[in-house]
Amino acid sequence: MIRAFGNRTVAIWTVVAAALFLRLFRLSTPGKLIFDEIYYVDGARDYLDFGVEVSANKPEFIVHPPIGKWVIALGIRTFGDNPFGWRVGVALLGTLSILMIAKIASRLLGALGYGLIAALLALFDGLNLVMSRTALLDMTLTTFLLIATWFLIERRFLLAGIFFGLSLGTKWNAIFYILAFTLFFLLREIRENAKNRKLLESAEASQSNLREVIGLVLLRKLQLLVVPLVVYVASWFGWFSSMRGWSRSWAEENGISLFPTLRSFIHYQFEILNFHQGLNSRHNYRSDAWQWIFQWRPTSFFYESPKCSVGNCSQEVLAMGTPLLWWSGVLALVVLIVLWLRYRRHSLILFGVAAGWLPWFAFPDRTTFSFYSIIFEPWVILTIVAAIKEINERLPARFSRRARKGALALYISIIGGNFLYHAPIFLAITLSYEHWRSLMWFSSWI
Repeated sequence: MIRAFGNRTVAIWTVVAAALFLRLFRLSTPGKLIFDEIYYVDGARDYLDFGVEVSANKPEFIVHPPIGKWVIALGIRTFGDNPFGWRVGVALLGTLSILMIAKIASRLLGALGYGLIAALLALFDGLNLVMSRTALLDMTLTTFLLIATWFLIERRFLLAGIFFGLSLGTKWNAIFYILAFTLFFLLREIRENAKNRKLLESAEASQSNLREVIGLVLLRKLQLLVVPLVVYVASWFGWFSSMRGWSRSWAEENGISLFPTLRSFIHYQFEILNFHQGLNSRHNYRSDAWQWIFQWRPTSFFYESPKCSVGNCSQEVLAMGTPLLWWSGVLALVVLIVLWLRYRRHSLILFGVAAGWLPWFAFPDRTTFSFYSIIFEPWVILTIVAAIKEINERLPARFSRRARKGALALYISIIGGNFLYHAPIFLAITLSYEHWRSLMWFSSWI
């Protein structure tokens, strides 16, 4: 058992090392800002220069919190204002996400082997790779949420609250995970306390138990709701310490003398909220939430037709999950939903998918993109691994251990093969137009 544990630990770290290599390999390609990097790298530069985002030396209206841009800024400060420096911070956090997926899978499913499977599937996901190689906010958000989840599982609630705050300070949609997971772990802890304690039937014992539950609820709210809010507000330290931020003087300009800085900050947050609620502009790569799990309309971050020896060539960065991985995730999700309805199993994994995906269905008119699915991509992978475990445990005895391992190896090999097949459009490798076109299985991918 110890030997197997050690071997699998080494294997997981080998997968993490491979993930790091893929994320740093040709990281400076494309050699210019792509997609929304133009906003976030510009913001990172402003943080380094001014501590707050400005435009033409005037306050700039910014609709996302600072933390994700500070991650980009640290890369620029360390490696320079160049393509590698822009992206390296996100690349390192993207690599860390692979390790966190493995740790969570091992813990939730009860064996390190399941963590290894999860790590391999995450390694072979194109969306994870692309989002880790692009200076956007979503991979930073996803990794912070995974770390927070790990601390929740470990019952280190204060640390979980801090990382929830860092995730909220990166992008607002972290709030759905904060609320969902706080509710989930709080209810689970209350149930466990009730089971572990033999309650007397006296009124005094009932009152004592009620006080204990109330105390627990208040403590967890403090750790998982108040602490994230404090971290979120603190993440705007540049705005608070400067008079150059957007709406920084709104309270004074409107004759408000009581707590003017706080009132200005709250006003700014409502301005951001109004922006997000009204965001419904047309975009060629707009994708509705129901399409994401099928990777129906992936987002092209970069496309050029460079000169090459074979005539017409193409070079692209397509933010698309490995198709066969995600499609098998759809089947696994069906399996887990059926099991949950019958046995209430794998609730946290289903919560993880739901918290990152379902809220977007409430905003059908909002401009959304398929790469938003990166936030629940780890939970799709955990869904697949949980389904593998359930199927393995229910297979008849006539299926030998060797046959089961062979089937699993075949599945992972197919996913890995699909990943390698599409890798050129994840890594901006120049291809002949005919080769590039062969990778576009559907017209909706173009």
